[in-house]
This record gives sequence, structure tokens and C-alpha cells, in this order.
Amino acid sequence: MKFLRWLLVSCSVLFGCFRVTGQKVNNQYNLAIQKTSIPVQIDGLLDDSAWKNADVARDFFMVLPMDTSYANVKTEVRMSYDDQFLYLVAVCYHGSAGDYVVESLRRDFAFQKNDNFLFFFDPFEDKTSGFSFGANAAGAQWDGFIYEGGKMDLSWDHKWISKVLNYEDRWVFEAAVPFKSIRYKKGMTSWGINFSRNDLKTFEKSSWAPVPRQFPTVSLAYTGNLNWDAPPPAAGANISLIPYVLGGLSKDYSKATPTEFRKDIGGDAKISITSSLNLDLTVNPDFSQVEVDRQVTNLDRFELFFPERRQFFLENADIFGNFGYANIRPFFSRRIGLNVPIQFGARLSGKLNKDWRIGLMDMQTKSVAERDLPTQNFAVVSLQRKVFSRSNIGFLFVNKQSLRYEPDKDPVTPEARQYNRTIGIEYNLASPGNYWTGKAMLLKSFSPGGGPRTITQAANLNYTSRRLLLSWQHEYVGKDFIAEVGYVPRSGYVKMNPQAGYLFFPRKSAVLSHGPLLQTVFYANEQFRKTDYEHSLTYRTTFRNQSVLNAYLSKTYIELLTPFDPTNTGSDSLATGTRHRFSTAYIEYISKPKSLFTYAANVRYGGYYNEGTRLQLTSEFGYRFQPHVGITMSSTYNDIRIPGSWGRRSFWLVGPRVDITLTNTFYFTAFGQYNEQTKNINLNTRLQWRYKPASDFFIVYTDNYLPEYMAVKNRALVAKFTYWFSL
Repeated sequence: MKFLRWLLVSCSVLFGCFRVTGQKVNNQYNLAIQKTSIPVQIDGLLDDSAWKNADVARDFFMVLPMDTSYANVKTEVRMSYDDQFLYLVAVCYHGSAGDYVVESLRRDFAFQKNDNFLFFFDPFEDKTSGFSFGANAAGAQWDGFIYEGGKMDLSWDHKWISKVLNYEDRWVFEAAVPFKSIRYKKGMTSWGINFSRNDLKTFEKSSWAPVPRQFPTVSLAYTGNLNWDAPPPAAGANISLIPYVLGGLSKDYSKATPTEFRKDIGGDAKISITSSLNLDLTVNPDFSQVEVDRQVTNLDRFELFFPERRQFFLENADIFGNFGYANIRPFFSRRIGLNVPIQFGARLSGKLNKDWRIGLMDMQTKSVAERDLPTQNFAVVSLQRKVFSRSNIGFLFVNKQSLRYEPDKDPVTPEARQYNRTIGIEYNLASPGNYWTGKAMLLKSFSPGGGPRTITQAANLNYTSRRLLLSWQHEYVGKDFIAEVGYVPRSGYVKMNPQAGYLFFPRKSAVLSHGPLLQTVFYANEQFRKTDYEHSLTYRTTFRNQSVLNAYLSKTYIELLTPFDPTNTGSDSLATGTRHRFSTAYIEYISKPKSLFTYAANVRYGGYYNEGTRLQLTSEFGYRFQPHVGITMSSTYNDIRIPGSWGRRSFWLVGPRVDITLTNTFYFTAFGQYNEQTKNINLNTRLQWRYKPASDFFIVYTDNYLPEYMAVKNRALVAKFTYWFSL
């Protein structure tokens, strides 16, 4: 515990040294926006009166490949508004001859694989949260919520309209964003704003207000100013009802049960309490249209993480789910309704004012008699207070409560806890220019009969410049710390993770940058006795055409704290306390995104548990008939050889995928997954027709087979209809 106290003191001193304030970095970049009395027609033409006298944002700065000059590709942006909409038009001139490069017409495309234009705005001028909208050169829309100053949540989805027209020398993007679709504070006449352009034909990324190349252009620390001629209009009453009706059937062939027929109804409501605070309500939600998780070959000792995909949990998800670290999450929304029906729920989230954010959530699930699982209530309280220039202090409380529960006497069904609670506080550091970032966190859990070591503490500090990366992170998770509504796969350990990296920028070379990254991940038990470590050296090479080559060497030591089957197939287990040392080499290449045919491949070879060896081959090949069809084949092969009863084991994981986007509102996806480790073949097809903005019709078909003789395990067909009513 002396070590823990030393860590706490050192964190306090360290973060106290970086209390930063300062003027906005790009305060000299200003764009005026004036109200128009005639609504803009969203047609991709610049003949509206609003554009004739509008201020123009031009002279973009290059971000990639280098950030030391103006962009070679010319872009011009104009903005206007009326009582209902925020308008924007961007003229994106071609930098070289040839067709545009796009992945598909699918919404929320991959930024690095498309010619695109995006705009980011910070309506609170807090440099930490905001919104992004945009499109690729074929007209596919992009929208998302910005959190932690420069991270994008593309799952956020709202109603807005846009149009893209292509010409011989340019493409034009025109958009209208309803004020009801965004959150902002009334009365503010200056918003943070920036524009980003990605042009794959010239391998150039640019922005209006300059952004250092080591940061994404979405970084709100580097926005300019959008200066309104009058305060933006109030959004007015903003209530949306999103009901759904659903029908389907499913059959479990492995249990020889009769076909089950489904018919369901439910829905969500979105109510704007203020222009920046939103109340979400749900009754009998259904998430059958959500794309299934990709299967993986699991050779890990701990639980794997899969991201949240359900729409209800996504708006302002960061204030709930980003508390903590990747492997220390006190709240993880996928724990709610995991194979259990949700009855109803409510979420209040957003801004109270410029400095305060709030998140309140209450969800209730149904009981499941055959698993002796009671009705459970999940309550979450999250508060966040901005401090200094871009930093904040956060508070979180999570409560899971079993209601009217008396456990049965069956020893087969596990006994649920009456309650589990977690309380925490954290400080998030972000300097004005984003060079210094970090976090310090303290958590404590409460459960019936809980042990004495229920504290978790962690901190990290990062310095990122164009050439240099320095990072330190440490964690302590007490043996008795339990976060049932979180994701904490490991307990009873101390972890330290320092990193140091450097980049070289050769002149007049096909190589844009290259350099080493050295890091150590060290684990010890609570008595600070070594249990695991991995020392690694990575050499990273990025080419001017945006292809990437990485090489990696590592040395690993593991002392097993519990029995472990190194094949994860139910075979014999290695004993607790056994020690394993091995080295690994790895090389990876990712091709340039401009090509119609793209590919990525990596090879990993080295030692494995019990003086064994492991060869892993991973590849992905894709071809696109842009912008309508994309075909991808991904595969992973593991060859494991372990002395003893395991012998030689090999696992294939193969996954073909077809994406068809006939228009930017009609999508069809089909993919298969063959997982040799779990002996399962999965087929999934999904048709989505967005017949009106934010209103959808889905048809989803899933099938699971045993690889032997293609025997059917189960299959299901669901049709779902949703409609977004704006009141």
C-alpha cells in the first residue's frame, strides 16, 4: 500500500504542474455568417441569394503529408442561416485529373478511404465537445458527435439534408442542418468552426484553420471562429417520437424447438429540455437490426471487448462510457440488456451551461425465470465540470439493484447480487494546443460481503509533438473491486506502461515518415511481485501514398494466476503459477487507399505458452466498383504447436463481405464468418432503406451452422419499420 500511496501523491503533483490556461490557438481565423431571408435550396448550385454576399473561407492549410505550407488543392466554403436551418456550401476543386475516390454511398464512411469534405463546430466554445457533418464526393453523408476534444462518435445519427454535384473541375457539397438537430447555448454569437478536406488523388489532407499533422483535423483545440451577425435562433419546441413495429420468426434447430413467431411494438422519444439538454425515453426497445459483432479467434486469457452499437445509448455516450480506461470502465452500456429484455429506460444528457455537463440514466430489465435472474434496475449519474482551458473534472456513480429478489435453491443457476455500486472521480487534462493530455482516476466499488481491497486508481500523461511521443500510464485494481455494470477484465494487479516514440521526415522520398516506438507493459500483484511483462519495439513507416509498413519485436513473460487453456477450446489447462517466456516478431503492410483494389496483410511468428510456437497470418483483400459495390475477404490463420496433450492446433477465421449501396439511402450488406475455433458458420444479411431522414425499414436474416455437413443450428428473419415524427 506504500507503493499505492506514492502513486497517488505523484499523480497529484504531476497533474498539478500542468494546470493550463491560454487564449484559443487559432483565434485569428474568423468567418462571418449572415442571416438570409430566402431559404436556401439544397441542390448543389450556388445560385441562391444567400451565397452572393457570404463571407468565404479559403486558403486552406495542408495537414498531410506535411503541415508547413498552404494546401495545393483549392477549397472554398460559405455559410448562412435562417430561423430553421444552418446552411453551408463547399466548392472542392480538383487537384489533379481523374475520377474521385470513394468507398461507397454508405453513411458515416471511413474518412481515410474517401475524397470528402467535413465541417466541425463547437457551439459552446469549450474546445471539448461539438458536432460534425459532411459528405464524400459521391454524396454519402457523414455525421457524428465530437467528444474529448477530437474523438468522433459516428454512431450519433440525426436529421439533415445535403446534395453533392460533380463537375469536370470540382465537386460541390451543399447542406442544411436543422437547429433542432444540434445542441447549443442560446445567446452565443461566436462558435468554434473548422473545415477539413481529404483529397486522395493528390494524397493531401487540408483544413481552413491550421492543425498540426500529428492531430486529427477534428481537433477542437484548433478551430477558428464562426461569428454570427445575431444570436442563433432558438430551436423552439423539439420533441421527436420514434416508434417501431416488428415482425419475425426464429427457430433453434439444435434444441428441436418449434418455430417462434415475433410481433413487437415499442419506441423512443427525444425531448429537448433546453437547446443543449436532451431527454431520451424508451419503452420495450428492440435492437435486432444492429449488425452482429465480428467473430474473432480468441486466444486471450481475459474477456474480450465489443463496442456498443445500440442507438438509444449513443447520444452523449462519452459522458457515461468514457470514464476510466480501455480495461477499467466502471460503466459499459452493453451490460444492460445482455440477453435480457429491457422494459423501459430514460437518459438525460447534455450541457447545463458552458462549464457543466450532466448524464443521468435509469434502465430496468425484465426477469428471466429459467436463469433465476430477477428484475434489475440500472442507475447512472455522471457530472463533468470544465476547468482551466480544456480540462475537466468528472464524477460517476453506478448502481445495479435486484428488485424483489429471493434466490432459488438450484445450485446450477448462479445467485445474483442484491446490489453492486461503483463511485468514482477523475481529472482529464488537455492543454490548449493538445500537446499534453492525460487522466487521473480513483474508483471504489460496493457489494454485499465485499472484501477490503475495493479501490482502483490509475493515471496517465502523454506528450505528442510532430516528431516525439512520450507517454506514461499506471493502473492499480484492487482484488475485491467489482464493477458488474463495467468492463474490468482483470483485478488484483499493478500495471505500468511507459512509451517513447520518434519520427523522421526524409525530404524528396517516397517515405513520408518513419521511426521507432518503444514501450513496456509491466504487471505485478498487489505485493508488487512481477507477474507479466511485454517489452516491444515497433518501427513505423508511412509512405506518401498513405500506405503503411510496420515491424514489431517483443519479449513476453507470463505467470498464470489461474488455470488457462492456451487454445481456448476446452482442452487441458496449464496450471496456476506456471511461468512462460517467449519472443515474437510481426510485420504488417497496408496498401494505399486510393486504389480500387486494396489489401492488408500481416505475419506474426514466435513462441507461445509451455515452450510452444504460434504462427498467425492475417489478410484482407477488397475491391470496389465505386460507388455502388464493395467486396471484401478477410481471413486469419493461427497455427499453434504446444508440447503435451495439445499438440498441433490450427484455426481458420474467414469472413467474406459484400456491401451494395444503390443510393445513399438504400443499403444491402451480406457477410459470412467461418470460425474454426468455435466450430461455427454465421451468415448475416441486412437490407436498410432510409425512406425519409432518420426513418428506416430493415430486413435482417441470420443463420448459424455447424461446419460439419452444414447442419443448421439456428436461424431468424426479422422485418422492422421505424418512423421519426418531429413535433
